[in-house]
Amino acid sequence: MRYAVIMAGGTGRRLWPLSRETRPKQVLKLIEGQTLLRRCFDRLTDLFDLRNIIVVTNASYANIVRENLAELPYNNVIGEPVVRDTAGAIGLAASILSKNDPDATMAVVTADHLIKPVKTLQQALIDAMVCVDEKPDMLLTFGIDPQFPSTQFGYIRIGQPQECPRCQNKVFKVAKFVEKPDEKTARRYIQERNYCWNSGMFVWKAKTILNRIFENLPESKVPFQRIAAAWDTPSQETVLEEEFIKLPRISIDFAVMEKAKDVLAIRLKCDWLDMGSFAALADVIDADKNGNVVVAGHSEVMNCKQSIVVTEDGDHLIAVMGLEDVVVAHTPDATLVCHKNEVNKLKDLLDQLKAHGRAKFL
Repeated sequence: MRYAVIMAGGTGRRLWPLSRETRPKQVLKLIEGQTLLRRCFDRLTDLFDLRNIIVVTNASYANIVRENLAELPYNNVIGEPVVRDTAGAIGLAASILSKNDPDATMAVVTADHLIKPVKTLQQALIDAMVCVDEKPDMLLTFGIDPQFPSTQFGYIRIGQPQECPRCQNKVFKVAKFVEKPDEKTARRYIQERNYCWNSGMFVWKAKTILNRIFENLPESKVPFQRIAAAWDTPSQETVLEEEFIKLPRISIDFAVMEKAKDVLAIRLKCDWLDMGSFAALADVIDADKNGNVVVAGHSEVMNCKQSIVVTEDGDHLIAVMGLEDVVVAHTPDATLVCHKNEVNKLKDLLDQLKAHGRAKFL
C-alpha cells in the first residue's frame, strides 16, 4: 500500500517571534490565511487515503498539528519525544509502517515547502511510486530545477536517464549529492544544467530505507525494533521515550543518501520555495509599488521601501514610516524590528534572549 509521511518537526527560528518553541512555522497562517502544513496536506489528499497520511512532528507540536488537520486520524500524528533530525523521523515512520505493511511504499514530503503548480508534484509522486514499486531496492528523490544560483540549498548532480516506461516524468540516476556551494560554484551549476536543488523529498519502500538506516547507523537498529514491537500496545509511548533518545542526531542525507549508489531522481520543473525566513515572503506575496510586503489585517505604510511587515493578529494595526529594507514582525507578547540583512542572525538573538533569562519568549 502507498503512504505519505509529512515531516513537520522544524521550529522555524528564523521566523521568530511568529514561530515559537510551542508554535512552529508550519502552523503559521501567513499565506492567504492558510498554514504551510495545511497546504502540504491538501497537496496529498488527491493521491492518498486519509488513513495513509502520517505526520511526524515534535511531541510538543502534536496537538496543534491535530487541530490544524482535524480530519486526520488521531494516531496518524506521531510525536517525537526528542529531536533526532530527519534520519530519526524517517526511521520512526518506516519502522511503524513496515510492522503493519511489509510492502509499504513511503512518500516523504516536508511541511514547510510551497510548490506550484500542485499537479506537477502530484504527477511526480505518482511516477516515483510506480518506479519504486517496480524497483523496490532503489531510493528515489526529487530535484528542483534551479531558478537562480542559490548558496542556501544543497544540490544533486543528475546522471543518465533510467528506464521507467509507465512514468510520465523522466527518471535519472543520481551521480552525486553536493553540499551548499559558494556563489561562484552555484553559478557554474546553473550553467552546466545537470544540477538540481535538493528538495528533501523522497519515495522508497519503507523496509528498504529502514535496512539502509540499519546498515549506516547500526546503533539505531535495536531502538527502532523495540519501538516497532511496542507500537499499538499499552507500552507504546513509554518505549518510544526510552528508545528514541538513543538514536544519533543526523540527517537522512548524511546518514544514507550521500553514501548510497542506487539513488534515482525526478526533476521537478516548478516554483518551489523552502519557507525558512521572512525574506521568503517576498517570493510568494505581492509587494506594493515600493516593494513592501505586508501581511496584516490593518496596516498603514508611509514612505517605506523594500520592507516586510507581518502580523497574524487581524485586529492589530501596524503603522510604519520611513523604513527601508526593514522587517517588522508583531505578536501579542514580542515584536521584532531589524534590517533585512540581519535576519540571518536571528538564532544568535534567540540565544541571547535565553542567556538573559527571557526563555518564556522563545
